[in-house]
Amino acid sequence: MPLFVNRDRVYAHQVHLLEHKLRSKEERILELETKNAILHLRLAECTGKLQSQVKDDTALKYPAQNINKSSLTKLLCEVQDLKHELSEIFGVYVSFASDLEEQSKQLLDKVSQAGGGDGVQILQDRVSALERSLEEERERCKTERQRRKELHNTLVELRGNIRVHCRVRPVLPFDHHQPSTSGSGHAPVEEVIHAVSDDTVMVNGIKTGMTVQNKLFEFERVHGPEDSQNAIFDELKPLLTSLLDGYNVCIMAYGQTGSGKTHTMLGSEPLELLSGTQQEAQQGVIPKAAAELFRLISEKPSENHTVEVSVMEVYNNEVFDLLSQDEQGNRVGQRREVVTSSTGESHVPGLTNEPVNSTAEVMHFVNKVLKLRAHCSTLIHADSSRSHLIVSLTISSKSPNALALARRLQSAKKDRLSSSKKQLWSPQCRRANPGARYSPDELLLSPASSPCPSPCLSPCPSPCPSPSRSPRLSPHHRITQDTFRTKLQLVDLAGSECAGMSGVSGPGLWEVSCINRSLCALSDVLGALAEHRPHIPYRNSKLTHLLQDSIGGDAKMLLMLCVSPTPDYLTESLQSLGLGSRARQIQKSVPRRKNDTLQV
Repeated sequence: MPLFVNRDRVYAHQVHLLEHKLRSKEERILELETKNAILHLRLAECTGKLQSQVKDDTALKYPAQNINKSSLTKLLCEVQDLKHELSEIFGVYVSFASDLEEQSKQLLDKVSQAGGGDGVQILQDRVSALERSLEEERERCKTERQRRKELHNTLVELRGNIRVHCRVRPVLPFDHHQPSTSGSGHAPVEEVIHAVSDDTVMVNGIKTGMTVQNKLFEFERVHGPEDSQNAIFDELKPLLTSLLDGYNVCIMAYGQTGSGKTHTMLGSEPLELLSGTQQEAQQGVIPKAAAELFRLISEKPSENHTVEVSVMEVYNNEVFDLLSQDEQGNRVGQRREVVTSSTGESHVPGLTNEPVNSTAEVMHFVNKVLKLRAHCSTLIHADSSRSHLIVSLTISSKSPNALALARRLQSAKKDRLSSSKKQLWSPQCRRANPGARYSPDELLLSPASSPCPSPCLSPCPSPCPSPSRSPRLSPHHRITQDTFRTKLQLVDLAGSECAGMSGVSGPGLWEVSCINRSLCALSDVLGALAEHRPHIPYRNSKLTHLLQDSIGGDAKMLLMLCVSPTPDYLTESLQSLGLGSRARQIQKSVPRRKNDTLQV
């Protein structure tokens, strides 16, 4: 009997199995899709990290590539604007060039119509002739000016006047102390003092009553703001040649505070920071004068010269030796006194004199003691000098031509004696009258045929020896010459000032008072010399007492006036210019050569 199979149940079971497999596959697909999504997320995260790292590395390596699009667009716009402006400028240039070419053509046409090529050649010849004539006139004017200068120097040499130079400094930064009305920066400073020529200074804005006038001052030489330190020294360098000829020389800088006296005498500071050429250009009168002195000595090797330097300052009317040393060897300023010798020369007992052989040694001592000089900061000048600095170079010389010089002097004296038939004293009378003083020049003369004059007979206990017994000078007599000394004094005076403008107070008021009183004493001395008064007040101040033989003696003196061009210091500038005008009127005695003092 056949087995009965229920097909429906079989189909249902197969369908059930297939559905189970399908669900299993779907679950597997879902699981795989979940894993795939997780992997995609991880991949995206790793990719983001990698891109950010690469971007950071690229920005560090190439920072210029970090410019964004807006910056590039802005730069591109600016470049386009610049190109546009450049094209406009080029167009203006082209138009100007075309206009210039057109005008040149028109001018050439007019010239050709006026006379052609011959007319142009005639005009060129006339221009050349005028230029040559102008150059000849300039050379002639230069020659006449040099000749007038030489004649004037000769006149000054004969009259013995004090030479006065003036230097007008430029406007300096501390002059711009008043702000402008607009509130931006400083107002330009008006200049009221001008160097109008090489020997004339003009001062503007001098109030006399209800009017304002201009005044002119004339000096031997006037230097403007554009003149260098070398130009200043070149004008006074010929004065130094007199040192080895036996004359004393004094160079003094005078003016109000902040007018450039220390810069003129010492130069700019610090010189160590400048090159060799710049140092030489910025050096002042003191180092340049020392260099010129040693140069002159080197040109006379046959003569024996020794040089000594001393540095003093006059502070609060007291003289201090800046080269003096204490027991430990330190430089200290010791107080000294000033005495006047029987010959009328000022002398400082105990003054320290250091031997020097070069300019470097001189400036070594000077720079070493400059820190001992009194300084103070004021409203006018940040480093104002409060004392008068005096640098002295003493030259001891002994010429080998003393015998010939003495014989020439004897011959000249004898000729003058025979021509004037003047009775002279006999050298024997000096023993008869010990109290009488005779010049060495008189002792060189031998009055063989003249009796002793009456002024010698009265105090003598015995009559003078007879002419037959009077000694006669002969070439066989021994004629000697002692070592003679000349002195170069370089003075940097303290500046006159008004306490109200400088802003000093307390002890500074006493310093200002001493400075102004010593400068007033100097002015009184110059005024007395100019007016030929019988009494010259040298001892009213230690400064004038110390410089007595340089101001009123037979020394050659040069006064360098330093003035400011601004109206704030007009009163002090006029005082300085007035002092220089009075100094020019001084007629000193004819300078005497120190090496004419001979002994028989």
